[in-house]
Amino acid sequence: MKIFTNILVFLAIALIIFNVTLLDFSHPFQGNSLYAIIGVAASLCAVLILLIFRMSKKIEEKMNGKF
Repeated sequence: MKIFTNILVFLAIALIIFNVTLLDFSHPFQGNSLYAIIGVAASLCAVLILLIFRMSKKIEEKMNGKF
């Protein structure tokens, strides 16, 4: 499971980098730049969710080890 989440985090970071290259900083809310902002936000949410999932699995392993 750890390898799978690492791969997904890597893919989400790659999508962030790709979408940042599509941004037009002179007109950030027009055309494809708006879609790039949405893509960056969605990828950041995916990274956060995956990191929270990984932390919850570590907590679950520690709790199961004590009982």
